[in-house]
Amino acid sequence: MTVADLIAHHAAHLTQAGVAFGHGTTNAFDEAAWLVLWKLGLPLDELDSVANRPVAQVDIAQAAMLFEARISTRKPAAYLTQEAWLQGVPFYVDERSIVPRSFIAELIADGGFDYWLGPQTQRVLDLCTGNGSLAVLAAMAWPDVQVDAADLSADALAVARINVAKHDLQTRITLIESDGLAQCPGPYDLIICNPPYVSAASMATLPAEYRAEPALALDGNAAGSTDGMDFIRTLLAVAPTHMTHEAVLVLEIGNEREHFEAAFPTLEAIWLETSAGEDQVVLLTRETIAQR
Repeated sequence: MTVADLIAHHAAHLTQAGVAFGHGTTNAFDEAAWLVLWKLGLPLDELDSVANRPVAQVDIAQAAMLFEARISTRKPAAYLTQEAWLQGVPFYVDERSIVPRSFIAELIADGGFDYWLGPQTQRVLDLCTGNGSLAVLAAMAWPDVQVDAADLSADALAVARINVAKHDLQTRITLIESDGLAQCPGPYDLIICNPPYVSAASMATLPAEYRAEPALALDGNAAGSTDGMDFIRTLLAVAPTHMTHEAVLVLEIGNEREHFEAAFPTLEAIWLETSAGEDQVVLLTRETIAQR
């Protein structure tokens, strides 16, 4: 059996089992390729060069065990490999934080909101940092800025600390345990935030793979609403006092644009284009937030 044969076999296995994707891959073939190449210790971006390589029987058996774990536990593949990739950058991840997949990462890499930045952009906050991936990408993209990375979860910050050290950014990224902006000193020139925003209806229908992640990072109804906007309401109420005059807030709201617009009908929002369209990430100026 070749590497390509093994991938095809397990892609069919994943499809038959009805697993859900969305934690780094979007389909059975890509996920099978990721897990097979990872298990065999092969480069994840060089499938074509190794596709016809024979696989030893012992490796076939070990791969089968990995896929059985993926199917039986319904854990995202990244929890099984303890590795996730964002914009070509590797990050450590485990069950203490959600699997990184923010569209804000695309915008950082592609300069999607550079128009609103400039020499004045010196202090950046990654709020709800999770495993720290956006903070790391921000520090890499803008080598002259200092980055604070904040999260309510001490467990998530422990994972973030691993990634800050992994990329040797301890002198440029400060980790802060904070409920929203409460412990974040500011003022900041840029705040990026992928908060808990999932509505109650969406939470009720999440596949098991998403339920394997910390609910704290997903459920946007902690204060008792059902629209997923509880964290964002609190954030917008206090954000201007933590922002410099020309600062902007880049906020991911996923598939909840309808609820966002219903909650903040007078807010002048700038929707940023990502690979998923123009309804996933919104940019808000300090002036806009203060005037809402």
